[in-house]
Amino acid sequence: MNSFTLNIHAATASERFTDVCSFVGEDASGSFGLMAGHARFMTSLLFGLTRFADVSGQWQFLALPGGLLYFNGNELTISTRRFLLDTDYTRISQALSEQLLAEEETLHDVKQSLRRMEEEMLRRLWEMRRGGCTL
Repeated sequence: MNSFTLNIHAATASERFTDVCSFVGEDASGSFGLMAGHARFMTSLLFGLTRFADVSGQWQFLALPGGLLYFNGNELTISTRRFLLDTDYTRISQALSEQLLAEEETLHDVKQSLRRMEEEMLRRLWEMRRGGCTL
């Protein structure tokens, strides 16, 4: 059976799987699948679960908060901030809900806080200029 290599890279961990025969993921256009020999392909993965099977038919689930996928020369590379791997769908779904969703909510809160700080800084700069201060 034809196979390809899957490389997963995150900020704190990397994994390499050889003998992968199938990958299923989701991007903004919907679900898609990749098999050995696929043409060069690049996309941005959505937050959630993907899965891949090795030549023995064993499926593994990959939970991630989005990422960049690149397939070329029978090598699939996924770059993401963080990921979780498991062979059990129920277990990884629960981990996705608990860990990754909590991280995404925290990241969202940080981004909102930074946006508010930026708006306040710009407001104060505008008030200073209006009051005759030069920068």
